[in-house]
Amino acid sequence: MRDALVTEDSDPGGAGAADAGTAWRRIADELAVSIGKGDYAAGDTLPAATALAERYGVHRHTVRQAFRHLAEQGLVTVSRGRGTQVSSRRVPYPIGRRVSMRANLGRIGLVASSEMLSAEQIDGEAETCATLGLDDGARLWRVEGLSLADGTPMGTGTHWLSVARFPDFDAAFRDGGASITAALAAYGVADYVRLSTRLTARLASEREAKLLEIEPGAPVMVSVAVDALPDLTPIHLVSSVFAGERMEMVVEPFAE
Repeated sequence: MRDALVTEDSDPGGAGAADAGTAWRRIADELAVSIGKGDYAAGDTLPAATALAERYGVHRHTVRQAFRHLAEQGLVTVSRGRGTQVSSRRVPYPIGRRVSMRANLGRIGLVASSEMLSAEQIDGEAETCATLGLDDGARLWRVEGLSLADGTPMGTGTHWLSVARFPDFDAAFRDGGASITAALAAYGVADYVRLSTRLTARLASEREAKLLEIEPGAPVMVSVAVDALPDLTPIHLVSSVFAGERMEMVVEPFAE
């Protein structure tokens, strides 16, 4: 026989549903006030959903809805294996003529690091080859990397470059600590500039969520960018996915 206790979530089609809607917002608002007062500092982990559910007399799903709302406000980060942690301020990421994750993070005192996830040679699709000024079907490197700040995943990127121009790029990327700048320098490319950056937003896939240690379906920012030699010859196409709750894009069209 089911327990006779009725919570806000017990009647999804009736008054209980309205109560649940009120409950998650009340929980979110109270937690937001506590965060604002400093009861929870940046990096602190909030009580578990089960503990808060018991405290408020609601189902844990109601608490999780409150957590999602706080994450959308940028107040917390909901991570697999880490619980719900109070967020630090979003990391500003300038986008100008020169864009470097390590340089950008270093300017604000964060230690940047990268990992190579995969590397393979492929026959390039027409649009990708055209973007890079190559013939259709040209052999391309498809290299994936993960960028971190003070050990926290910030973004994952997929890079495309010409195999003919950059033979053994996988080794150069790996040996350069998964830094595009270091890998290009190994081929004598001492400087490059950003030709274009297109920004969109969507929800994280399961794989992206796992890599970035965020909840599946959490908001992510997507950047598709083209880098070129100083003479504007395109050499690098990269599609990056950033954790929306951790990053903010600052467009600086005239910045170096």
